[in-house]
Amino acid sequence: MPSPTLSLHDIADFPVVRFRSVAADSGYGPAWCAEMDALIEGGARFVLIYPKAERDETHEDRKVRGAWLKQNKDRLAKVCLGLIVVESDAARRAELEAMLPNLVRAFGTPQVATGSMDEAQVLARRLLAGEALDVV
Repeated sequence: MPSPTLSLHDIADFPVVRFRSVAADSGYGPAWCAEMDALIEGGARFVLIYPKAERDETHEDRKVRGAWLKQNKDRLAKVCLGLIVVESDAARRAELEAMLPNLVRAFGTPQVATGSMDEAQVLARRLLAGEALDVV
């Protein structure tokens, strides 16, 4: 299990990891990368849940995260069983779902969008139990 000192990722229910978007102030990209390194270095499999964003991500933070994801695609795929994005707005969720195949190809981790945190929790537990889900 990773260090309990993570500020952007809630690991209280590890191996379910929740991104804390309220802590993602502008410029958070490098801290996100360091925390993802810590999660991977722990070696334990996990599922990452991204709740609905509290605010828009800056272009620079998105760029930093994207570069890290591309550089660490293989490392991440070994331990991250899936990435679940929570989007309650059906139209936005449909737009996101249309983008997921490209994101999976780029970053190598199965991804799915859900309408609620409860649904995300259920999917995370199913992934951790070894169930094959209908994820992109």
